[in-house]
Amino acid sequence: MSVLIRPALPTEAETLSDLALRSKAHWGYDTAFLDACRDELAVGAHEVESRRATVAADRDGNILGFTTLESEPPTGVLGMMFVEPHAMGQGIGRLLFDHVVATSRELGFTRLTIDADPNAEPFYLAMGAVRTGSAPSGSITGRVLPQLALAIHHSSSPREK
Repeated sequence: MSVLIRPALPTEAETLSDLALRSKAHWGYDTAFLDACRDELAVGAHEVESRRATVAADRDGNILGFTTLESEPPTGVLGMMFVEPHAMGQGIGRLLFDHVVATSRELGFTRLTIDADPNAEPFYLAMGAVRTGSAPSGSITGRVLPQLALAIHHSSSPREK
């Protein structure tokens, strides 16, 4: 599958918000849970640029997934990462994650933190993140999320020395 990673557009904010809910629903959460998460999973048009939203799109322009890279160096936050349910297992998440790591490196981040959905924790661990603790859910009182971190390594070439 041919996939283009590109910055999200403000006009795509509603599409991204809907994708986030579909992706979350994939894990079997009920309507009440999803309604409680709706605000937290929303991306506003005015936030697309400041949250560094990036999309993965197929050759027809259909958005297959997206991420947000938030905060300022040295520690970044992978605020959101969602993949369309029909595209899960096809490497879209890996492409998006690799792009976030590369962008983090370019921007001077040395660490990336992730408050993950429990269902996504195995993916992040496979990508090299380590569990550092837990964090309260921003939507569900009493729910705790795995908190992970990834060190961003900066390699230096002979030219940079």
